[in-house]
Amino acid sequence: MGFWTLFGVASMPILQVLIISLLGAFMATDYCKLLPEDTRRNLNKLVFVVFTPSLMFASLAKTVTLQDIISWWFMPVNVGITYLVGGIFGWIVVKILRPKPHLEGLIMATCSSGNMGNLLLIVVPAICNEDGSPFGNRSVCNSVGLSYASFSLAIGGFYVWTIGYQMVKSSAMKLKASESDEFVSKAEPNNDSDATAESRLLKGENGEGVEDPETQNVSQESGPKQKEKASLWTEVLGFFHQIFKELISPPNLGAILGLMFGATAWLRNLIIGAGAPLRVIQDSTKLLGDATIPCITLIMGANLIAGLRSSIIKPSIIVGVVCVRYVILPFIGIWVVKAAGNVGILSSDPLFRYVLMIQFALPPASNIGTITQLFDVGEEECSVLFLWTYLIAALALTTWSTVFMWILT
Repeated sequence: MGFWTLFGVASMPILQVLIISLLGAFMATDYCKLLPEDTRRNLNKLVFVVFTPSLMFASLAKTVTLQDIISWWFMPVNVGITYLVGGIFGWIVVKILRPKPHLEGLIMATCSSGNMGNLLLIVVPAICNEDGSPFGNRSVCNSVGLSYASFSLAIGGFYVWTIGYQMVKSSAMKLKASESDEFVSKAEPNNDSDATAESRLLKGENGEGVEDPETQNVSQESGPKQKEKASLWTEVLGFFHQIFKELISPPNLGAILGLMFGATAWLRNLIIGAGAPLRVIQDSTKLLGDATIPCITLIMGANLIAGLRSSIIKPSIIVGVVCVRYVILPFIGIWVVKAAGNVGILSSDPLFRYVLMIQFALPPASNIGTITQLFDVGEEECSVLFLWTYLIAALALTTWSTVFMWILT
């Protein structure tokens, strides 16, 4: 397969994303007024609660079996490495460039989370269908490649709705805390109130509160230990409670149910296949899931209008994110997959290794835009980041695809 042929194949899904984004931007203009802020917010909730879980369930229940899950155990590890490395370098970008506090989580999430879903579901089958594909028989490549892409979609969705979600959430909490501090500082009472007769009676000569010596001694002995134990248990319980909440989010529930149905033969036979008695469930969830990618992309384009008008994101931050996603991560991806292959823990299938490598070279996950909309933080900046990263992805993804296939063949 020649470079220009591959260029056309790899850039097609990127162009689709850009075209739909431009349509969403037009729909959000004052001329059209089809996607105002309230409409985008409500549509985003539908994506989160209905469309994304349906996509996860339908794709996994149909294409991934228990044997696949066991055989592809390295793929979750591989995606985890992309998040770990991307998050570390995203943190470095944040520390060097020092953006607004409410954008720190967005930048780290954009650096760490790749678009494991719609791009792989389009790129992998497209490469398999090309004449001269290095991955063998066309029909076999299509079937296996779709399974790889679907499993990658589920793993990527799990990571983005746990790690990426938490990154953006932390920034949203910082923003709310700063707004709360500003409100409190404006509403602070006059310090002259400390000079009242009552306050002077309740304070000592230096203005410090007077305590009973015995009570003070007891509190000094028992207070710190009790507080330390209570705070430790509170932190542990809070951590597991937060993990549980993120695991039962609608997208993750859809992925868990999809894996459960795909891995269990009798459940799979209930909904998958022409003779399945409950195949209408699979057909219905697939119909809903097909709306996920268009809706997310339209929302992203609509946010772009506001972003171009009011975004305060620095060009240096865009450059930093692009360097992490399209320079640092792909090089590390080659090293990780080659090292795993040399150790002997990877399948010899070149298509599987190609999917593992390409996971390091993808543009940011479109679900990050959904998460920023849910927390109402950094939507405009996210759209501007996505505009540039997806424009550059047309060349970067094509180049790295060529390099990866050259390495594997």
